[in-house]
Amino acid sequence: MRQNPVKTKLRAGQPTFGTWLTLGDLYATRVLARMSWDWLTLDIEHSAIDWAQATMIFGAVADAGCVPLARIPDGDHTTIKRTLDAGAWGVIVPMVDTVEQARAAIAAAKYPPLGNRSVGGGMHAMNFGATAGDYYQQANNEILVVLQTESPTGVANAEEIYALPGCDAIFVGPNDLRAQMRSADGTDPTPEEHEAMIQRVIAAGQKVNCPTGMHTMEPEEALQRAEEGMQFLAVGSDLRMMTVYAQQSLKKLRPDGDQRDLARY
Repeated sequence: MRQNPVKTKLRAGQPTFGTWLTLGDLYATRVLARMSWDWLTLDIEHSAIDWAQATMIFGAVADAGCVPLARIPDGDHTTIKRTLDAGAWGVIVPMVDTVEQARAAIAAAKYPPLGNRSVGGGMHAMNFGATAGDYYQQANNEILVVLQTESPTGVANAEEIYALPGCDAIFVGPNDLRAQMRSADGTDPTPEEHEAMIQRVIAAGQKVNCPTGMHTMEPEEALQRAEEGMQFLAVGSDLRMMTVYAQQSLKKLRPDGDQRDLARY
């Protein structure tokens, strides 16, 4: 059975870099999977992607030698089970605010006795180049569980959440964190307040020896966060890469053309 190199790098204290798959396009996925990204994450939370699409995309990423992950819509047991059975090598669980939510998500990703994941399917084993029996025996060691901290409540509970066995990494969604920090009248936090919250996440992860990471828009920002100690770093998305290059080209061709903010992820 193939080993998960992302888990190996995280345990060794090394940074990993990936990007988001939001288009749900198999061709774009196959191209990106043949580059030197450590991992590719299919965004099932905010993209209109069905299970059949997800299964084919996970398979394409794995067959190309890359690590297929999924950012799922929620921490529900069924969602995690179906995502892993479809062939993802790990899940990124959004909006984890409490220890109870974190424990439930980790348990759903682990077979007994470590968790309560149901045994079944075969696509998962195929993506690891393994027999079903080998997968059932070894999956607990190879499946990556990344929990997202996206609110002040999550930050307040950070140390206890990050110290849980089976929590492989923490991922900050900076936009949701900023939104969750808004005051009652809808005022956004200052950049300094927002950055201070991110630094609390980094400090909590370092204190309990849990890798942290976040979504960045530019490679320079990803490298800066790696220097600060973050290890699980996303750089934009397939959609953003397409739109940014297209807008740069059109700005030269049509300087007075439409420059609307069409996509951020």
